[in-house]
Amino acid sequence: MTTAPSVPSVNRSITVAAPVERAFRVFTESINSWWPSEYHIGAAEFAEAVLETRQGGRWYERGVDGSECTWGRVLTWEPPHRLVLTWQINGEWQYDPDPARASELELRFTAEGPEETRIDLEHRHIDRLVGGEAMYGAVSGEGGWGWMLDRFAKAATG
Repeated sequence: MTTAPSVPSVNRSITVAAPVERAFRVFTESINSWWPSEYHIGAAEFAEAVLETRQGGRWYERGVDGSECTWGRVLTWEPPHRLVLTWQINGEWQYDPDPARASELELRFTAEGPEETRIDLEHRHIDRLVGGEAMYGAVSGEGGWGWMLDRFAKAATG
């Protein structure tokens, strides 16, 4: 018998008026176009968000002073349909280098037509994070993944 995780997954979906290739590209290669600058954990003022577009790549923030603060790694890179990232930011909003304590973000990009794409986001294994309950509250509530996907949708269609 398996038991359910103590902290549930967060699931959000959105449909954007953009072809699947563009939606995937904006999410990954243009993350800085939609990631809010106030959502950062580094000590320096936020300059940009970066996602290295390959399996094993990092996703991180760069400060105005050139410093970098890792957020996680790219586990699965299947353009333009699927992306899995580790989320190594704990409930105290600090990077945790131990991948055993990482949660995961899976994004699926499904063409609903030539000019429309559905994006399904699952943030899972939040219970692995130190302070996972606090992180769940942050990513599932107002200003969480639903709001972030709305920002992404505006960038993908604009």
